[in-house]
Amino acid sequence: MSGNEAIARGVYEAGVRFAAAYPGTPSTEILEEFSRYEGVYAEWSPNEKVAVEVAIGAALAGEKALAVMKHVGVNVAADPIFTVSYTGTNSALVIVSADDPSLHSSQNEQDNRNYAKFAKIPMLEPADAQEALQFVKIAFALSKKFDTPVFIRSTTRVSHSKSIVKLGKPKAYENNTAITFKPEKYVMVPALARVRRVEVEKRLDKIKLYAETFRENKMEINDRRVGIITAGMPYNYAKEVFPDYSYLKLGMVYPLPEKLIRSFARKVKKIFVVEELDPYLEEQIRAMGIKVIGKEIFPYTNEFDPGIIEEAIKKHLRSGKAPAKKIPSRPPNLCPGCPHRGLFYVLGKQKVFVTGDIGCYTLSFMKPLEGLHSCICMGASVGMAHGMSKALKEKGKGKVVGVIGDSTFVHSGITPLLNIAYNKSDALVIICDNSTTAMTGMQEHPATGYTLQGEKTKQLNLKLLVSSLGIDNIKIIDPYNLQETKEAIKEELAKEGPSVIISQRDCVLFKRKNYSTEKPLKVNIDKCTGCKICLGLGCPAISWKKIEPGDNSKQKGISVIDEGLCTGCGICAQVCKYEAIS
Repeated sequence: MSGNEAIARGVYEAGVRFAAAYPGTPSTEILEEFSRYEGVYAEWSPNEKVAVEVAIGAALAGEKALAVMKHVGVNVAADPIFTVSYTGTNSALVIVSADDPSLHSSQNEQDNRNYAKFAKIPMLEPADAQEALQFVKIAFALSKKFDTPVFIRSTTRVSHSKSIVKLGKPKAYENNTAITFKPEKYVMVPALARVRRVEVEKRLDKIKLYAETFRENKMEINDRRVGIITAGMPYNYAKEVFPDYSYLKLGMVYPLPEKLIRSFARKVKKIFVVEELDPYLEEQIRAMGIKVIGKEIFPYTNEFDPGIIEEAIKKHLRSGKAPAKKIPSRPPNLCPGCPHRGLFYVLGKQKVFVTGDIGCYTLSFMKPLEGLHSCICMGASVGMAHGMSKALKEKGKGKVVGVIGDSTFVHSGITPLLNIAYNKSDALVIICDNSTTAMTGMQEHPATGYTLQGEKTKQLNLKLLVSSLGIDNIKIIDPYNLQETKEAIKEELAKEGPSVIISQRDCVLFKRKNYSTEKPLKVNIDKCTGCKICLGLGCPAISWKKIEPGDNSKQKGISVIDEGLCTGCGICAQVCKYEAIS
């Protein structure tokens, strides 16, 4: 199993039948896998904050509950998370945070172990799929035992790599749901919250004692000259290249077992702390007065691998100098036939600043489209477009365009769009509606009309919602029609006040509609002049073929369309001035 599949299995084996999440790589598959088990309830919530609140509500009603998100999703959900640490959970509540070292699919590289310490919530960190399954079961037991939410921290490599997993027998579901009236515990007004704040510290003292004997904090004493303290996937990397060293592998990364760490330190001569991202373990261990070697030789950024750890430790043991290593990356691209391509091809030719957001369309910032100029976080494009338009209006700099996907708009674009209407912005917002949460693997959301478990449901009407927020200028366009797209953008940019364009066309990889007329296109080599305009679309189906000298042609080459990749969207035919594509 992958780590994500194993987490889902562990949740099911723990007797849990309730889960909520918002999809985000590398966490997405957890809810998808969990939703397939018999008798469970699983939902895609509009965003991570809602997912956590849903799970808290279920836990307070006596249901064991799970909330899942990627690392930046915890930022969105932080408000309820910090306060449920005060109230406790009644039943059991586990929150999975999937971190993304190396930013494979993220806008930042934050280390969410800090959230555990900050919110005073215990955190477990598995190192492989088997531990992922086991740790989730332990987390639910811990949550119930100490009346606390519990974090499970995964990383991309744990979430997506596969290893052998021994399955257990699922625990029978126990329906213990009931309404419990305890306002002194659950109503966090200042007077009551002050009392609960003291309870948090009492609880933390008990969990610290528990951590000292926690069976997943494992000490391995071998070669006493070198000891390594680590947790999660870096343990596997270190163990692979230095199998004979001594190890303290931490399964619980908050709170730390201070007595166990001191005991390990007495048994070895030199200690390395091997951890990705922040010096989280290192700083706490140094605060105990224990001398360790950490980020002075290991990088602060990106994933580790066995080679990075081996080189760093060996170089230190020889000379004390840290290694430097760089690996080139391969840029991603919008899919052939992606509906975003036509929109951003047009936007890239307008003299406007385009505030971007999180989604497939973010890739349009790259050459050759260059149709997007910022990306901060989910929903930020709408708020930023408003702020920029207000700042620039008096200077006569014109409108700003904000772009946001349909799923992202539901996630966190509605409130800033309301702000645009309320505070009389002059921005144009374009909702890229491809009828799915495409970038994380085609998940449903409230505007698709289907639930996570495939049931038909009430479908959000984006146009009616936008209108109800106070936007009067609304257009729906097909981004495959370049002329329509260009005219709509120019018209709305020229208007006073806020406008919204809904760019509506299904994701080419997840089409519910039948577009039977779409067939692959071909280049007529007799008409192609080699002008390369079609290459400006950046479509993977279009390539350039050189014409060898001696072919009796003045052209250096022609465009070629791979019929196996072409989806027949027709955008390239629209940009060709010589009608060479049909």
